[in-house]
Amino acid sequence: MPRKRKRKKVKIPEKPWLKIWPEDIPQSIQYPNIPLFEFLDRTSEIYGNYTAIVYLGREITYKELKTFSNRFAAGLHKLGVRKGDVVALFLPNIPQFVIAYYGALKVGATITAVNPLYKEREVEYQLSNSEAETIVCLDLLYPIVKKVWRKTKLKRAIITNLKEYMPPFKAFLGSLLGKIPSRKIERRPDIYFFKELIEQNPPKPPEVRIDPEEDLAVLQYTGGTTGIPKGAMLTHLNLVSNAIMCAEWLRGKKGEETFLTVLPLFHIYGMTTAMNAPIYLAGKMIMLPRFNPDEVLKTIEKYRVTVFCGAPTMYALLIDHPNVSKYDLSSIKFCISGAAPLPPEVQKKFMELTGGVLVEGYGLTEASPVTHCNPLDATMKTVKIGSIGIPWPDTEAKIVDVETGKKELPPGEVGELIVKGPQVMKGYWKMPEETAEVLRNGWLYTGDIGKMDEDGYFYITDRKKDLIKYKGYSVYPRELEDVLYEHPAVKLCAVVGKPDPVAGEIPKAFIVLKEGKKATAEEIMSFARERVAPYKAIREVEFRNKLPMTMVGKVLRRVLREEELKKSKKT
Repeated sequence: MPRKRKRKKVKIPEKPWLKIWPEDIPQSIQYPNIPLFEFLDRTSEIYGNYTAIVYLGREITYKELKTFSNRFAAGLHKLGVRKGDVVALFLPNIPQFVIAYYGALKVGATITAVNPLYKEREVEYQLSNSEAETIVCLDLLYPIVKKVWRKTKLKRAIITNLKEYMPPFKAFLGSLLGKIPSRKIERRPDIYFFKELIEQNPPKPPEVRIDPEEDLAVLQYTGGTTGIPKGAMLTHLNLVSNAIMCAEWLRGKKGEETFLTVLPLFHIYGMTTAMNAPIYLAGKMIMLPRFNPDEVLKTIEKYRVTVFCGAPTMYALLIDHPNVSKYDLSSIKFCISGAAPLPPEVQKKFMELTGGVLVEGYGLTEASPVTHCNPLDATMKTVKIGSIGIPWPDTEAKIVDVETGKKELPPGEVGELIVKGPQVMKGYWKMPEETAEVLRNGWLYTGDIGKMDEDGYFYITDRKKDLIKYKGYSVYPRELEDVLYEHPAVKLCAVVGKPDPVAGEIPKAFIVLKEGKKATAEEIMSFARERVAPYKAIREVEFRNKLPMTMVGKVLRRVLREEELKKSKKT
């Protein structure tokens, strides 16, 4: 019998990304052992008269923001909120979110932020699962809270409205013209009002002892895009470290940066990059309640925004705006794209329009969220298009085999991305089995499929669950989506696996066309076919006016896949 040949052991380079590490960014940082709310207090001491928030023309200084949060903390304490209690924030991007967030942390409470688009069932689940006893709620969203109240552990609600921190004249005019909706709320012993709580309490929060490494700052739910939402337990240190990493990577200058805060603050991406990091840097946050291309373009020009962290769909919609060339966007220095893959065509066009640097990064709720990013290099010499970049300071990463997760794979081989660092969560709230599945020996198993190249740059090819199996071949939706974005008529797209009795699954594309552009299904399929291997060819195209998306701008492939699954069961 022939002797078995020994498989040659491949030597895996240790942290190859350190060879190209940006000279002016530390590889390791000494993080202060402080609670997250110290960001605001420390910034206020030195930059108290600097503008913290601009909201529809109203400016709030850091000194005012600290005072408001201290008053809110004193109010919560008076109502019975204590260390370890969970306070839910059911708010859009308004100053009250920041005030309540930092105020609740100063009492030692844990924040759970609820998506303002959630319906009754989703709100009830998060409030019940988190065991929240207090909710800070927009008056327009209160009817949902009222319906689910008795099914949860809620003891009190604190109500606010859109007008409270607007310039008085705008608030008055908006009410007069009926442009700013509001709702009258009944007075009950368990209902309180935000402005009254601020006005009736002194700016003296209680003294609370926080252990940054152990005490939870945020219970952040994963959004449920892949199943039942899970509460990621994020400590003060998790969030402090990630915000400082972000500030260092951006090369932010204290007191000099202007951030566009349009990412939803209830989402961990917006919470870290558009609120906590700016506050650490004493930056000016230009706050927009929602993403509107017209408003965003006007805001960048008016306030000379320097930093804009967003999602790929945001950048895609901006470059597709018919009047984008009329706006002066030259103030933009750095943009980080996250939450979904950044199509190369979108990246290229946005940089041509602004003159700023737009690079792709990567993160997940369980890591507070950012773990990787391309260097913010104006020369683009150390930026690799299509890559999520290199690990951030103090962050380790590697690719392991999908089957066992134990074997580290060499550069170029595809497997599961795992990460380790001070920003990685403690675990999932009340889910020990799920926690044990994703946290192993200090490593966080991301569930994302990818590879690392020889230089230490990482690439995400797809989610484990999004992989399309065509006749035994693995087809990655993202690769096909990147190709489709090169087509001049494609505005938005998503590719999913459609069940097929012969092939198992076939790649199907959902397309939203640019305004005024036309294309046929055959033309789209032919365009893609010329650019990929035959087994990856798109075999069906469906045109739509819009695609299902999260508020951050991530296309929900899961929803489209479930639609196709239901159709296949009927036939």
